[in-house]
Amino acid sequence: MRIVITAGGTREYIDPVRYITNASTGKMGYALARAAIDAQMEVTLISAPTAIEKPDVDKFISVETSEQMFHAVRESLDGCNCLIMAAAVSDYAPSQSSDTKIKKKQQKLTLELKPTVDILSWVGKNKTDQYIVGFALEDRDLLINAQEKLINKNLDMIIANNPDAISADYSSVYIKTRRQDWIQYHDISKQESAKIIISQLQFNINNP
Repeated sequence: MRIVITAGGTREYIDPVRYITNASTGKMGYALARAAIDAQMEVTLISAPTAIEKPDVDKFISVETSEQMFHAVRESLDGCNCLIMAAAVSDYAPSQSSDTKIKKKQQKLTLELKPTVDILSWVGKNKTDQYIVGFALEDRDLLINAQEKLINKNLDMIIANNPDAISADYSSVYIKTRRQDWIQYHDISKQESAKIIISQLQFNINNP
């Protein structure tokens, strides 16, 4: 099975040295890559910057911005059986980025932001027979919002968790597919979560 996994938090540059990002560490995506390797899968890891040692995947694609992430996913989709979008892709990017460092001045600086490409929505509309797994990080109405994302973005599986999971080694994980109700696991490690997710998607792909 050929699997593509995205990881890390993208950077959206304001100027050459400043950027907008998020608190994602990439731990979940890298744990998934290692679990997929253990499951004898052919793994492509598309990673935004992290401080984690690169796993021994078949192909590693380094990206920084949401636009680069989108292009890497788009180019990798046709050749895979499954895509897991574990990366925290920025929802907004600066409308304009300065080619030179913006000097500090004694006045307010206003940034205009524009929406980035919704990669999961694009994948949901353009997939053929690939199995698509998305993540939903919600601080309220967790399962309701995650299920809406599963349906609206035409995913096959959704993994839901709350903001406490960011940077944490242990967290609660909620898993749902289109034909199954929620499965819940509480206070488990990222490595355990990854193994469960890989096992669940293998079962669902092999039992359509």
